[in-house]
Amino acid sequence: MSDFLIRPVTPEDYAQWLPLWLAYNAFYGRSGATALPDIVTQTTWGRFLDPAEPVFAHVAVKDGEIAGLAHCLFHRSTSAIEMSCYLQDLFTLEAYRGKGIARRLIEAVYDAAKQAGTARVYWHTHETNRTAQKLYDKVAQRSGFIVYRKVL
Repeated sequence: MSDFLIRPVTPEDYAQWLPLWLAYNAFYGRSGATALPDIVTQTTWGRFLDPAEPVFAHVAVKDGEIAGLAHCLFHRSTSAIEMSCYLQDLFTLEAYRGKGIARRLIEAVYDAAKQAGTARVYWHTHETNRTAQKLYDKVAQRSGFIVYRKVL
């Protein structure tokens, strides 16, 4: 949708960004007793605004309202000289889904990654997130990798 502005976050966005961040975390089961501690949210927000951090955030704005977010980080890899870009979080408000916001946010991440000289952009999604996978299959290639993790 051309009437959405995709742009980096600013300090003034916090009050509108926070409900989307909390909704995103709830979507992935991080709410209530399993919610992220406030210090994680505060630190994450601060990193977006710190030019020394390899983390950035974009938002989709319509009529002054933040309707979507994308959070990324740059990191080194053992399989490339250039940095890689990990799209860690992507979320749109339910009322705005299906309107092209997620695609535009992904494209903004691609543009930022190209400007930074990265070799690739990649992300994970939960296997049950079939709706998102329909878009992802159009804008990227599935790697075939399965993610393992252990919380320490």
